[in-house]
Amino acid sequence: MSAIAVGNSRPTGLPRAFWALWVCQLVNRLGSFVQPFLVLYLTHDRHLSAGTAGAVAAAVGAGTVTAQLAGGFLADRIGRRLTMLICFFGTAAALILLGSAREMALIWVSAFLVGLLGDLFRPAVQATVADLLDPTERVRAYGLLFWAINLGFSVSTVSAGVLASVGYGLLFWLNAGTSVIAGVVIWALVPESRPVLDESTPRRPVLGVALRDRVFLAMILIQIGYATIYMQGYSTLPLAMSDDGLSSKTYGLVIALNGVVIVLVQPFLARWMVKLDRPKLLATSMLVVGLGFGVGAVVHSWWGYALSVVVWTLGEIGFAAVIGAVFADLALIDLRGRYMGLSGMAFGVGTVVGPLAGTNALEHLGPTVTWLGCAVLGVAIFIGQYSLAPALHARAATNATA
Repeated sequence: MSAIAVGNSRPTGLPRAFWALWVCQLVNRLGSFVQPFLVLYLTHDRHLSAGTAGAVAAAVGAGTVTAQLAGGFLADRIGRRLTMLICFFGTAAALILLGSAREMALIWVSAFLVGLLGDLFRPAVQATVADLLDPTERVRAYGLLFWAINLGFSVSTVSAGVLASVGYGLLFWLNAGTSVIAGVVIWALVPESRPVLDESTPRRPVLGVALRDRVFLAMILIQIGYATIYMQGYSTLPLAMSDDGLSSKTYGLVIALNGVVIVLVQPFLARWMVKLDRPKLLATSMLVVGLGFGVGAVVHSWWGYALSVVVWTLGEIGFAAVIGAVFADLALIDLRGRYMGLSGMAFGVGTVVGPLAGTNALEHLGPTVTWLGCAVLGVAIFIGQYSLAPALHARAATNATA
């Protein structure tokens, strides 16, 4: 196997193609107006019931989960660049279709397409970063992309509220416009980076390889466990705060600390994190997230919940910076995009399991058991991830010489 050299890499900096990806992430998130306000749009403008609107939003989520597999497959089969172009230009069309749809069948289909096309980008960009950069640079690069996402989303959620007062239709057109801009950036500045394989190398089905890859399967299970904990911040936490007599406005302010901490703190942690052992940093970050949610077992005030959010956000920063690099080290080079896609799908499974498990635990077992359960699960996945460190280092060394 041999890989093509891509981008104008400099010894002291990241290549231009990476910064083009960074701009795409920022622009795309700056324009992500529709999803946060989709339920309000459907109930106010389309006069759907809350249950139907929620189901349509779930259709977007189903498309997102499907996109992880599809995006990984396409990134390996037709190339990273073409997959990203399909994502951005296709998302723009799907958003306009959703914003203009009147019949329920078309609303369902367009909502699914928004989720599907909108997230094809994720495994493709993760694979591209792994293609473009040496393993020593990947933690910094993934951390910068994570920071761009949160910076853009923080701005978009504020501006979307103002724009929505003018009319929800404007949100769809602006969101589509930023998606087109991101696609143009990819077309102009990001070359194809998919490794060129020897012609004698047979094509391998990803599931056949992955199901025999015990280290990868263990990582997938750990990823599901982490996402299960993480999603409590957006499902169980608002309910627990309400039970403590705190308003939805207070929850909004408390959860906003997540984005604020990421934007302000992540750049300072990035230089430090690149020096640490990746698998062990990943394990520790997951533990911090679990313990951060565990704080909820002993707090009942807004500042106590705010402290919880700050703690688990610090863990999230470490996780987001290193998870892509660890999977890039783990992935076989010809299956890199699909391994990234399976990783993303595992997180998606956790986003389904998490709200169901957390809200039911809160209802039937109470908040103390629910939050302590998060802490216990955090300890369990820490032990599992930490014990995988030697195998992950061995795999990274093997793939580096492949």
